[in-house]
Amino acid sequence: MSSIEIKRVTDKRGLDTFIQLHYDLYRGNKFDAPNLYRDEVNTLSRDKNSAFDFCEAEYFLAYRDGKVVGRVAAIINHRYNEQWQRPCVRFGWLDLIDDAEVMRALLNAVEEYGKQKGMKEIIGPLGFTDMDPEGMLTHGFDQLGTMATLYNYEYYPRLMEQMEGYEKDNDYVEYKVFVPESGMPEKMKRVAELTMERYNLHVRKLTKQDIFGPEKYGHRVFEVINKTFGHLYGYSQMSEKQIDEYVDMYFKFIELDLICVIEDWNTPNHDCIGVGITIPSLTKALQKCRNGRLWPFGWWHIIRALKFKKTDVVDCLLIGVLPEYRAKGANALLFYDLIPIYQKYGFKWGETHVEMETNGKVQSQWMYFDHEQHKRRRCYKKQL
Repeated sequence: MSSIEIKRVTDKRGLDTFIQLHYDLYRGNKFDAPNLYRDEVNTLSRDKNSAFDFCEAEYFLAYRDGKVVGRVAAIINHRYNEQWQRPCVRFGWLDLIDDAEVMRALLNAVEEYGKQKGMKEIIGPLGFTDMDPEGMLTHGFDQLGTMATLYNYEYYPRLMEQMEGYEKDNDYVEYKVFVPESGMPEKMKRVAELTMERYNLHVRKLTKQDIFGPEKYGHRVFEVINKTFGHLYGYSQMSEKQIDEYVDMYFKFIELDLICVIEDWNTPNHDCIGVGITIPSLTKALQKCRNGRLWPFGWWHIIRALKFKKTDVVDCLLIGVLPEYRAKGANALLFYDLIPIYQKYGFKWGETHVEMETNGKVQSQWMYFDHEQHKRRRCYKKQL
């Protein structure tokens, strides 16, 4: 008989316990990038996250002898399931002690929830949408995490290998891309300048008025993301309501010189065809926000990283170019603009976002730079 008791989160106190577990489990860890408590509440609350317009979810806590020893979210993204004809339940927000019995009990809770809802498969770790962190870290436990990705201890994948019926569904890779100490890689410079001349593509730097004014350029940026990532594993199209949330979330605090958009000046409205959203790494600052709170001193560390660039690392949050423009060299324009800015701020390397291991076209853009494939992560699946 199992010594693990699974309880469903039903109230605010339970949600606080659910969120708090990560801070307790990873306190003092040098590599984890803990989310802000407020952001976790907003993501997990049905009345604050617009993903609940097409998702449903339950959260579960594992207890042993009255002590919390694990957590997991069970999520059904109906839009994704319909788009990909895949009736699946997702598991996410998985955290636990090093214990196979706890892992088994948590996953069983998600499986049973999925079965009750008529799902045929369980997949994860995944969030509500592709804009949430995804994939269990399987390599790179000694590498600095980012606010856009999951970090987990090395025993997580070891425990997963012990779970009956689970197998690989998709693997991601991540790269550390070193910023040139001076100048621009000559080949990239030639490609970028030829692209501007031959195809009339141009860099545009945005202002707050562009983003939040009548032009609503922030929406144009995320429409490009929708079109760029729409065919990728785990992706479901962002709604207008979600785009409103992400515009507010990203553009209100990001330094706009670290954002680059590419426009096609052959079109009447100078269509946005590519985007690069990057920020100074907040990992070290987030580690200093006790239990994910900005007060009393966490806000200073965040401001110090964002405004004063007191970090060696820049995080490449979202980089995308419409498929029909990739062969024209539009990707090179993003870095043609951003590399001199990185050099000005003294960034030493960039952390890429997760990339599917089979996505050779995306990975080929790093060939212009010294780079290192330093992390790998996996999503698992099981038939129910």
